[in-house]
Amino acid sequence: MASRAPNESSAEDKIIHEYDGIGECDHQLPNWWVWTFIATVAFAIGYFFYYSQLRSGELPLEAYKREVAEHAAARAEQIRAHGVMDRDALEGLSKDPKSVAKGGELFQQTCSPCHAANGGGGIGPNLTDRYWIHGGAPNDIYQTITDGVPAKGMAAWGGQLGAEAIQNVTAFVLTLRNTNVPDGKPPQGELSNETEYK
Repeated sequence: MASRAPNESSAEDKIIHEYDGIGECDHQLPNWWVWTFIATVAFAIGYFFYYSQLRSGELPLEAYKREVAEHAAARAEQIRAHGVMDRDALEGLSKDPKSVAKGGELFQQTCSPCHAANGGGGIGPNLTDRYWIHGGAPNDIYQTITDGVPAKGMAAWGGQLGAEAIQNVTAFVLTLRNTNVPDGKPPQGELSNETEYK
């Protein structure tokens, strides 16, 4: 079969459009291209029904959130096994949804009468702003909850709740920082260093 020059057309070619001396012919698409297109459309329809309508599969965002939560839970177990509650350990616990949820329940039972259910303060100070009376760093909060502030009427919860419960409450309080609830008590104490608020 003889090859044609780029601008030559055979007798079978039907030019449907011509511009600037270049003719455009109406050629049939290659079969591989047509079947690839059909397969892509079929896959897209199947994907849509599988994930969106039937809910048989886990959406990518849901899978990501689940994996992040699993990683945070595993990290929380490592932190607790290590036993040392320093700043990084407490920040790590504040990223574990289970620790924060347990801490939130304890906060509602033991802390909300003084600090309000949303942490905005009542008898006790506002925990949602950037001002802290006894320090806003994670280890300061942990120490304050553990030892209390008897002179100001705050009980020492360490002996009553136990170490893991105190860790969970601290994790929850760390999630309250900088949320600035609208009905919060006016600031008390000193403005905490920005590096304490990652």
